[in-house]
Amino acid sequence: MIFRPIVPQELNAVLAQVRPDPSTAVSADTVRARLADGEYRHRWIWVAEPCPGRAPLAVAIWWGSPADAHPSNLDALFARSDPMWAFADLRRRTSSAPRPTTDPRSAVAAALLVAAHRVFAVDGLVPAPDYHLLLPSGWRDRPETAASVAWRRRAAEGAGLRLTAEQLRFERAADRPVPSLSNRLSFTPEPDDEIFVDLFRRCLSKSLDTTSTRKALRIGAEEHARDEIAFYRHGTRGRRSWWRIARTTAGQVVGFAIPSHNSVVPVVGYLGVLPEFRGRGFAAEILAEATRVLAAETRGGVIRAETNLSNHPVVAALELVGYRDRTRRLVFSAT
Repeated sequence: MIFRPIVPQELNAVLAQVRPDPSTAVSADTVRARLADGEYRHRWIWVAEPCPGRAPLAVAIWWGSPADAHPSNLDALFARSDPMWAFADLRRRTSSAPRPTTDPRSAVAAALLVAAHRVFAVDGLVPAPDYHLLLPSGWRDRPETAASVAWRRRAAEGAGLRLTAEQLRFERAADRPVPSLSNRLSFTPEPDDEIFVDLFRRCLSKSLDTTSTRKALRIGAEEHARDEIAFYRHGTRGRRSWWRIARTTAGQVVGFAIPSHNSVVPVVGYLGVLPEFRGRGFAAEILAEATRVLAAETRGGVIRAETNLSNHPVVAALELVGYRDRTRRLVFSAT
């Protein structure tokens, strides 16, 4: 069994194995478009092949922003549904192969991820990137979708991505009027990135954003804040002039918003409320302002926002401002 990144000349042959299914919307056209944009790289597309010249048994595709040296997350994972013979060969030839599973796709895909993770680690990427699956709401009640997730989950776990988080993706029509919730806050631009770094760090305290708090525990709140501000500054298509500081009428800083734009649509990006101001409904007001900025500054048909399933205050704020739960993002992580 051979695990390796692809070369440009074999892209078309590899794309023959890329078939969207109930848990993965990435298509061959998606891959071509993201390669052109720099969000995919040939060295971030890996295959498991039984021998040179044979069709791949599995394909893994990682994503990163065009400015990234390393991939940020695994974006898609495909495997042939008939690799029983390859599974037996994998156990014979690969001493580090994962334990057998009920679905041989999981074993082949897990071994592919393990091999790629080792190369990424040598290049300085530790821990391994998260794996993201975009799913419909209520996906657990859809047998085909649940089955499509199941073998991928086992592959992720077999490759060390054992922690799971579920995020809600909300959408709102960009041309809908944004409700005026109160006059308690004023919003102003702030050119100094250090102000946002400080606010981001302070907002991590007792935050219900489990994704951010988990990263802050691993690398430290200061470094995580700087990484996130740098990402929104340089790794997205949003404009720096959209960022806002929220203040009370007395001039007290309450929190901040970073409206942004990914490669497809405008997104809320990030918003934070300082711990001493939580529980007063300010999150909804900051969210409303971020929505106004995006509606005025972009031409997207929809505006998207994401939050953790357990972050009930932000879920309530999104619903109050008119966002609706459309999709789930399932994230498998090493740490």
